Amino acid sequence: MSKKSGKIAERIAAFQGRELSAYYLGYFDCFNRQEFYEAHDVLEELWLADRRGPIGDFFKGLIQLAGAFVHLQKERLRPSAALFKLARTNLTKYPATHWQLDMTVVLKLIETWLAWLEGCDFDHNPFHIQPPPMLQILK
Repeated sequence: MSKKSGKIAERIAAFQGRELSAYYLGYFDCFNRQEFYEAHDVLEELWLADRRGPIGDFFKGLIQLAGAFVHLQKERLRPSAALFKLARTNLTKYPATHWQLDMTVVLKLIETWLAWLEGCDFDHNPFHIQPPPMLQILK
């Protein structure tokens, strides 16, 4: 087990034995704590197992979404916008509700943050003035 694998195992331990994958649930837990890099790492485990399968682009889009916020945390506004666009491209392939996630809400979140970045011509980081992004799974 690599050093990274041990950290991921810690992140998902509380979500084992649930209906949805512990990696998937761990992604949302990390994302909503603004631990975007960790969210990326956790979900990457699912993506690697199905990257060429029917839900590979779904996981990739969510990873790119987390990555966009990693870039915002590091003040890299244009790379953030590029990842928002890639995430949008990958996530629009899926139905309005997918894996108990309201895709309309996710796509609106992407559009909103992208508009903030482009609207200020990449001069101000919206991450410092907007409420933190949150993602919720439908029950």
